[in-house]
Amino acid sequence: MSEQAINYVDVPHQLKSGDSVFPRVVLNDGSLQTLDECAAWIEQNKAALEAELKESGAILFRGFPLNSAETFDEFSNAFGYPNFTYKESLSNAVRINFTERVFTANEAPKHVEIFLHHEMAQTPISPSKVFFFCKTAADEGGATPICRSDLLFAELKAQQPALAQDFINKGLKYTTHMPSENDVNSGQGRSWKSTLSVESQAEAEAKLKELGYSWKWTEDGGLRATTPVLPAVVKLENGKEVFYNQLIAAFMGWKGVRENPSSAITFGDGSAIPVEGLQLATDLAKDYTFDLPWQDGDVALVDNYMSMHGRRSYSGERKREVLVALAMD
Repeated sequence: MSEQAINYVDVPHQLKSGDSVFPRVVLNDGSLQTLDECAAWIEQNKAALEAELKESGAILFRGFPLNSAETFDEFSNAFGYPNFTYKESLSNAVRINFTERVFTANEAPKHVEIFLHHEMAQTPISPSKVFFFCKTAADEGGATPICRSDLLFAELKAQQPALAQDFINKGLKYTTHMPSENDVNSGQGRSWKSTLSVESQAEAEAKLKELGYSWKWTEDGGLRATTPVLPAVVKLENGKEVFYNQLIAAFMGWKGVRENPSSAITFGDGSAIPVEGLQLATDLAKDYTFDLPWQDGDVALVDNYMSMHGRRSYSGERKREVLVALAMD
C-alpha cells in the first residue's frame, strides 16, 4: 500500500504544554479498512508515533476497524513491543483474560472510581506502555482520566521543594493486603495465590523473599505484604522527572488510607508521608488531567511513565467494556 500520513485532529479540552498536546488524537479517515492495512500503517509510522508518544504521554486512535478483544490484540501487537502478560504481573486488581495479551481493565463495580495511578508502580515489575481498547462505552460516565505526571511533579516541586526532594531521595514502600480468595467487589481484590502465581504459603514466601518483600500472614488466611523501596519519582532519558507511583490511588481509594496513610504507604525509610503532601499532589493532578471520552472502537496508547490513568464511575444499562494490553520495552 502507498504510504499514508498520520491524521492528527483536535478534540475539546486537550492540554497544551510547550509544543506537546495531551493526548494526541489520531483519526482514521476511512482509508484503513482492514487490520492488515492498519499493521502496515503502524509499521510505516511507528517512529513518528513513538516520538509523539514520548512528548505527549498518550495517543488516542479513533475510527480504526476494531470491534473485539481479538482485533484489539492484533492492532496492539502490530507495534511489536515485548508482551507483558497480566498473569506474570504482581498487580492485585481482579481482571479477566480474553486472550493471552488482552484482559479487562478492572472488575470493580461500576459505582467504584479507580483513582489516578501508574500501572503496577506499587510493584517491583511494571510495564512501560498500556494499551486501552473501548469495546463498548458506558451510557453515562466511565471515562478514563489520564494525567501528565511530569507536569504534576514540576508543580509539586515548585510549591513544596522539600517534599519533592524527599520523594526523590527516600522513595516509597507500599503495604497491601491480598485476600485468600479473589474479591471481585474490590479494586484490589486479587488473591495472593493469583497475584504471586503460587499454590502454597511456602511458595508465596519464597517468591516474596526473592522480590525483596517483607510479609505477615493474617488470621483469615490473607497476606499482608510490604514492598522493598520503590521509586516515587523517575527521571526519564529526556530529563523529565515524573511522579511515578500509586500515591494518589492509595490515598484516595485504598481502604483506610485516608484515615491513616502509613497503614499502606510510607517513605522508603519507613517515615510517614505528610497528609497535606498527599492532598496537595491529589489536588494538583486535577490541573493536568484529561478525561478520555470513550467511543466504541477507540484505542489509547499510554506511556506508563509519562501518564497516570484511572477510571470514572459510570451508570446506565449498557455494559462498559474497556480492555487492556501491556507492553515492556
